[in-house]
Amino acid sequence: MNTKYEFLPDGGERIVYVRPVKMEELPDEIKAHVQAQGAEKLYAVHSADGERLALVRDERLAFVLARQNDLAPVYVN
Repeated sequence: MNTKYEFLPDGGERIVYVRPVKMEELPDEIKAHVQAQGAEKLYAVHSADGERLALVRDERLAFVLARQNDLAPVYVN
């Protein structure tokens, strides 16, 4: 039995990029909250055109978040 399975979405607009975020890149109010929670870094999810869509506490969560929204995450550094 042959079942077609789409591994990646058709268009590039469905790809998002996950990257670690340096603390100095964050606004002061986010830095204070992150440090109060004990996190040392965050991960950002960006659209293909560079727009930041989300900030999350760990890399795995960033990938889960993207996939739950039918996006194809790619790690960049």
